[in-house]
Amino acid sequence: MLAFSVSGSTFTTSCSTPTDYVWPTDESGMCEKTWVREFRGQYEPPLFWIIFILGAVGNLLVVWIYTTVRNRLKTMTDVYLLNLAVADLLFLCMLPFWAVDAIKGWDFGIALCKIVSAVYKINFFSSMFLLTCISVDRYIAIVQVIKAQNLKKKRLFYSKLACLGVWVVSALLALPEFIFAQVKMSPENQPFCTMVYWNNAHNRAKILVLCLQICMGFCLPLLVMFFCYSVIIRTLMQAKSFEKHKALRVIFAVVFVFVLSQLPYNSLLIVEATQASNTTLTDCDILIRFDIAGQVAKSLAYTHACLNPFLYVFIGVRFRQDLQRIVRMCIGGVGKGGFSKTQAVPKRPSVMSDTDTTPALSI
Repeated sequence: MLAFSVSGSTFTTSCSTPTDYVWPTDESGMCEKTWVREFRGQYEPPLFWIIFILGAVGNLLVVWIYTTVRNRLKTMTDVYLLNLAVADLLFLCMLPFWAVDAIKGWDFGIALCKIVSAVYKINFFSSMFLLTCISVDRYIAIVQVIKAQNLKKKRLFYSKLACLGVWVVSALLALPEFIFAQVKMSPENQPFCTMVYWNNAHNRAKILVLCLQICMGFCLPLLVMFFCYSVIIRTLMQAKSFEKHKALRVIFAVVFVFVLSQLPYNSLLIVEATQASNTTLTDCDILIRFDIAGQVAKSLAYTHACLNPFLYVFIGVRFRQDLQRIVRMCIGGVGKGGFSKTQAVPKRPSVMSDTDTTPALSI
């Protein structure tokens, strides 16, 4: 762990950040990690640009559909999906900064370092919370069908209120980024943006920040999704519908991608929190492998931003019909009044409709 003094106060940097160049060891006292930076410079930029392009296209398409098809925002899930697309777009806008940082360091100043770090964390938390809200909404629509029908109008209002709460809570959870994000200089005089924590007893500040991210950004959403989708699966298995198998496939895809993309990164965060409270890793080779694994796991977690449109939107029957309708209008030159006048596709039974008699899970 690196420590340095500023105006008589001691601070400590985040040990698992890819831009740390040295780490104390029992043998030599310092572990040279320049190779980690070189790996990051070759690995992250192309991957981040791919995620950025795919995610931007997919999420912009989502926003386009929701803003051009009249009366498209009819259900709670529609509201959550639109906010999820906006959250993913804001997160994707941060990736070019990190791609440039991986190549030549942070040349954007300390203010932008704090802003980019905070905006990334806001949208990280908001995305996880919105996915959780979607699972709760599907639970209400499928398991509590009568209650959902009776409260249909109020549910739409509650969804907008829930989205407001999601953004407020996410902004509060991102406060550590505003406080601790700093621009440091590497031994090679290359600036980089990283978290610099106060060096209090047992690194309490760093451990608290990591625990908040692990609990609020992964454990809580996973527990809620597991509960909601397990009850939904049981309900669908009892339903006599040919579409229940489609709904089950969607559920398994949602849970599988969420766990696959987030579990490795959060597991490494747990190791980092343990390392901060009680340094157990001192072998230089192991530390370097740990940092490399952190880069791969973080990149895997970032892919969720470009997968969301395909998982939660494009797989839905209603949304796909709306998209096909607009594409045909563009090709055929139809729509003199503009896309704002586009009518929603007449609704037919789908695997995620709130008004269908068959419980389901598509959009």
